[in-house]
Amino acid sequence: MGKFDNHGLKAVSPLGGYEPHVDAFAGLLIREVTDRALASLAARQGSEDAVKSAAASYLGGALPEPASWNANGEFAAWWMGPDLWMVSAPHDSHELLAGELKEAVGDAGSVVEQTDGWCRFDMEGSRCFDVLERLCNANIRTGKPGDASRTSMEHLGVFLLCHEPGQKYSIVGPRSSAGSLHHALVAAAQSAI
Repeated sequence: MGKFDNHGLKAVSPLGGYEPHVDAFAGLLIREVTDRALASLAARQGSEDAVKSAAASYLGGALPEPASWNANGEFAAWWMGPDLWMVSAPHDSHELLAGELKEAVGDAGSVVEQTDGWCRFDMEGSRCFDVLERLCNANIRTGKPGDASRTSMEHLGVFLLCHEPGQKYSIVGPRSSAGSLHHALVAAAQSAI
């Protein structure tokens, strides 16, 4: 065993715990998600088609269109802006996701490691509409699976990903504001339920 092995270091979640935080309410579950690696992918000017093709080969499916997200096997991706996407995969099997993605797209795209820059909360249950309507101005009642909205919650810019309308969503925001975002979600749930 080397002198740098086994220091007892353990990763801390965005909310500061060693295990993901869960809040349960009648008809609603809010769960901190900590097991996903993230990398942003931007197509370089003039290389948009090359990036889309290379990324589709690596991810096993096309990158999402504007205002959408999709999942292909263990990968998920959402549209962040023109020729810009966030890619997600299980951390255990893709800890080096950014490097893997960069190898796949080569010089056609720019890839940035994002895992420690974001936090994610999954919200599930029949009271999702009630809570989300208190938090943001996204038109969630007309949403469909695969919608990805950039919106604001408590003055924080977040991505709202719809898995199942009215039943299951992911909220992705800046890790530095994880405590504030979590507080807003819980306060809205307490207010609605």
